Amino acid sequence: MSHLITSSASAQEREFVLGQELRVTVLTSAAETDGRHDFTDSVQPAGAATPLHLHTKYEERLWVVSGSVTVWAGADTLTLRSGDYYAIPMEVPHAIRSGPHGARVLNVTSPAGFAELIARSGTPAHLATSETEFNAELFMAIAAELGDVVLGPPGMVPADLARSTDA
Repeated sequence: MSHLITSSASAQEREFVLGQELRVTVLTSAAETDGRHDFTDSVQPAGAATPLHLHTKYEERLWVVSGSVTVWAGADTLTLRSGDYYAIPMEVPHAIRSGPHGARVLNVTSPAGFAELIARSGTPAHLATSETEFNAELFMAIAAELGDVVLGPPGMVPADLARSTDA
């Protein structure tokens, strides 16, 4: 099965925002790969951060197109820049923060999962305004349904989990 996005209307249906923190274009969905993987193009403004979380049903692979991101994944902490790649296995607690100039990152999850989360919890980009807010309650419900586990708020990293269990 091959798919080519050629019109601005079909491309428009694949663009979503999560408040002002994340803009995602779904390049390939689970429906187009029989669930094997999905492929997204994400843009984050400077300093945007994910909550500390893990995925129980898919792996996540990141390739930085521009800007930079810092990734805390298990015991690893690294800053990825344009051209860098990193794979995050299932069940590994991780958090990601964009650098001082923001970031554009291509993301592949396998089996598919992330694109569905974005499409179901995000606001279609063509409907978004500068006032569009992130719907955390909807996001959390869909994330849980898809097997994602949120372990802490943005700013928390895996090492914080070890410190909280030591206390």
